[in-house]
Amino acid sequence: MNSTAAQPSLAARSLDEHEAKQLLKQYDIPVVDERTARNAEEAVAAAEAFGYPVVLKGMGAALQHKTEKGLVRLHLYDAAAVRRAAGRIAESAGNDLEAFLVQPQIGGQRELMVGLFRDPQFGPVVLFGLGGTLTEAIGDVSMRLAPLSGTDIRRMTAEIRSHKLLGAFRGEQAVDLQMLNRVLAGISRLAIEHPEIAEIDINPLRVTPQGKLVAVDALVVIRPQPPAPPAMPPVPATEIGAIFYPRAIAFVGASSQLGKWGNLLVSNTISGGYKGRIYLVNPKGERIANRDTYRSLLDIPDPVDLAVVTVPADRVLELIPQCRAKGIHHMVLISSGFSEAGAEGKVLEARLIAAAREAGILILGPNTMGIANPHIGLYATGTTVTPLPGNSVVVAQSGNMGSQLLMFAEQQGIGIRGFSGSGNEAMISMSDYLEGFEVDEQTRTVLIYVEGFKNGRRFFESARRVSRTKPIVLLKGGQTQAGQKAAASHSGAMGSDTRVFQALCRQAGIVEVYRPMDLLDLAAAFDSLPMPRGPRVAIMTFGGGWGVVTADLCQRQGLVLPELDAAIRRQIDTLLPPFWSHANPVDLVGDFNPVISVRIMEMLARWPGCDAVIHLGIMGREPLIERLCQANLAADPNFSPQLAEQVKQMVAIFEEQFLKRSVELMAETGKPIMGVSLRADTRYKTVANVPDAQYKGVFYPTPERAVHALAKMVSYWRFLEEVETPSL
Repeated sequence: MNSTAAQPSLAARSLDEHEAKQLLKQYDIPVVDERTARNAEEAVAAAEAFGYPVVLKGMGAALQHKTEKGLVRLHLYDAAAVRRAAGRIAESAGNDLEAFLVQPQIGGQRELMVGLFRDPQFGPVVLFGLGGTLTEAIGDVSMRLAPLSGTDIRRMTAEIRSHKLLGAFRGEQAVDLQMLNRVLAGISRLAIEHPEIAEIDINPLRVTPQGKLVAVDALVVIRPQPPAPPAMPPVPATEIGAIFYPRAIAFVGASSQLGKWGNLLVSNTISGGYKGRIYLVNPKGERIANRDTYRSLLDIPDPVDLAVVTVPADRVLELIPQCRAKGIHHMVLISSGFSEAGAEGKVLEARLIAAAREAGILILGPNTMGIANPHIGLYATGTTVTPLPGNSVVVAQSGNMGSQLLMFAEQQGIGIRGFSGSGNEAMISMSDYLEGFEVDEQTRTVLIYVEGFKNGRRFFESARRVSRTKPIVLLKGGQTQAGQKAAASHSGAMGSDTRVFQALCRQAGIVEVYRPMDLLDLAAAFDSLPMPRGPRVAIMTFGGGWGVVTADLCQRQGLVLPELDAAIRRQIDTLLPPFWSHANPVDLVGDFNPVISVRIMEMLARWPGCDAVIHLGIMGREPLIERLCQANLAADPNFSPQLAEQVKQMVAIFEEQFLKRSVELMAETGKPIMGVSLRADTRYKTVANVPDAQYKGVFYPTPERAVHALAKMVSYWRFLEEVETPSL
């Protein structure tokens, strides 16, 4: 241990290797038989009792990383070798040597590792992976938060890159998976039952030629846990919903000055068609937006449900008594200058929250971009954007990111259930939002942009529960060194190790994405299409190259392109010329016949051999046809404008019919059908509605976006298929 350390780590201590193994043994973890020896002669006696060959190790509280220090001697075949090894170990260890440890030499070519550490945000994390001296360099490990379920354990062992080593290997038997499962379950139980244990490192966990497991080395570090910070009280789920359904809003800090927040929010709410009552509060009493204003909340004659506040930070506290007297229980606090602004702001925020809590007032924010609920025409945000009502909620710790997502959603026809810029999350955390959306029947998909967590463990537990009924699509900022620095500078968010967070997402069923537009691509897919029931994809394409590229993309993202069986090949033979591809992807060989496109889509959707259909270049031809007609009109004076118009109308009618039939097929077969559109103009939309239909048409601008969305849907389907209750 480093005696110069001056932090809480001074209180940490390590069990010696023998003590560590005795502890592990209590948790059903197989450990090597071993004996301690005070000197070389006792080591020889122990070696002869075991039988040669043996391993000799130096042991002491200060002796960590024994291999690097030359304190481990392998393959000792006689007493003389043991004595020589003991002398060299004693020389290398010096005064730190407390005893020798003698073990029989365990055979086997494979070395695994199992470990435990405690993440400051998310709690105990169990690791499994490839072991040996190159563990850190190779980094082939998987992680899950404890406690582990049987599903967690199976996924951990399956997802390491070298998982093939768990099978039969170079004449040695396959790893005893039941024994491996018991080891991981034991570490999980130990993590929960002994919170004082900060780290465990079992490396190597050797695999014998018979496939059995033996822990031949172990490190256990004990460190008192620091006091947990005070937990934020959870917000009742019904309160989250109430914020988004105010019957009357008072804008405190309303302004007539263009560009000020007090003007933006008022203008956007009025122009958005909000169906409730609006009251404007301004101490000057001037008319704003051709409406009377009130000098104080207390001057408003009618009941108010929600206060949207834009006054300077140092004036917010004085509003709490007014809200209390007026019976206003919810506040959206747009104002900045609180905890994100430094030490003084943190103090001010703490005083405000204490006063609000005592008065029974729930604050969303501060430092938020606002809220929206298109279902009641509420667009109280700093950006003039009005997406359609829908079933996807958006919560963003960055207001600008959230506003951009809303703009894209509006542009692409993606419906929004509600939006919140969560701001500093002084009273409403991301976990509270999740639990509110969990009970909201209109919410189908949850979209989150997050940089940090107030309570990481609670978020994990909430997400794991919510994701069993509603997909959570999440983009996390601050996963690189540069991103962490930027996140900390603008929100004070605490970042955790990226690998831990990615493991958390896999374990909780969170659909993690890495680009902002992926959030909306997945919203379109989850909200508009049936869930795939497997990874098998049938592709129909209007061009061979697109089909080849899409096939490659599918394979890279874990999707499967099944071979067409004889029955469906015979069906397609009746429609396409003999030189068609006779394979998946199905190349339409440039046939413009609209009937053929629809019929082949029907055949593929009904084919038992696939779980989803992607069509390429079938939709979105209208701009190309329009340009073709313009070119002919310019080139040929005799080309009929009437014919050009008829052709364009025919294409439009075909696309409408193709869309309608694809939506009907999804309802009939339960399989998702998604497209890649040729359209790239301003009229392009990802989602196309069909009146009174169960599903919607989804058309992406590129094959990679379509395949990525489908692959994420399949990943979520697999999570749902394997869900079980966590257990020790």
